[in-house]
Amino acid sequence: MGSPQIDLDKPRYDQSTYSGRAKHFLQLTNPLNVLASDAELDEAQRIVAEFRKTRRMPPGYDEEKLWSTKYLYDSAFHPDTGEKMFVLGRMAAQAPMNTIITGCMITFYKTTPATVFWQWVNQTFNAVVNYTNRSGDAPISTSRLLASYCAACGGALGTALYLNSKVKNMKPIYARLVPFAAVCGANFINIPMMRSNEIANGTPVFTADGERVGESKTAARSGIALVCISRVLMAVPGMTLTPMITNYATRRGMFCRWPLLVVPFQLSLVGLCVTFATPLCCALFSQTAAIAVDSLEADLKEIVKKKHPQVKELYYNKGL
Repeated sequence: MGSPQIDLDKPRYDQSTYSGRAKHFLQLTNPLNVLASDAELDEAQRIVAEFRKTRRMPPGYDEEKLWSTKYLYDSAFHPDTGEKMFVLGRMAAQAPMNTIITGCMITFYKTTPATVFWQWVNQTFNAVVNYTNRSGDAPISTSRLLASYCAACGGALGTALYLNSKVKNMKPIYARLVPFAAVCGANFINIPMMRSNEIANGTPVFTADGERVGESKTAARSGIALVCISRVLMAVPGMTLTPMITNYATRRGMFCRWPLLVVPFQLSLVGLCVTFATPLCCALFSQTAAIAVDSLEADLKEIVKKKHPQVKELYYNKGL
């Protein structure tokens, strides 16, 4: 029996509302998705492709199971290239990986070697995530990848070491917040540089019907700016609330008898924060972003005016 009312080319939930986007990303970034085997992911890809082609519910499936399979597929395959993404670069891996990395950054921040090591680990992970979730389908050169990675690492380490030297004589809470400042600075270096190919050549833009019109540098810059904002906000709860709560607990003598308890305490707080901050901050802006035709480059605007005179907006994948 056909199921024409189910459109797998669009998210299940209304993306014009924040609540709809939040529901969408809560499923997409579910950490349990990273546990799926290659066989399960390949089966999900097959089911989605089969349904798109036949519009018939696969044997043994109902609407709920079909959507669950679609979200598993979306969590592992790039929306533009269709390639299976590296597991640690998927948004579903954000919560478990950031719990470990952020927890260690805000725990081992007092010595220079520890600061250097964990900022390097964080920027290496960020580079993998940014490359994996880039917008568009154009390849990026190895030299550009290396330059982006080195710039982000240098920015994060420079910021962290400079601020650490300035807060030595300040209250402990200021030192605890240095990793957050370093991460913010690095995000505004890492993301634009890792996606500099889009800035140089543009990201694909489409009509509402899915017809590819061309590549827009303006759309690329807009999408990258939105991703930078959401990534910084994503880090706020785990990297600011956790140090503040830990600092308060330390002053109250909570870790006097068992000082090592501070590590699981912070990891638990960070884990709770990032599990919800990741999808809720991804939902701040629709992944399929709209851009007014009048905001496009002159040549692209002319193409749209000639081919689609009634079209006022185009759409593009802003990336995550």
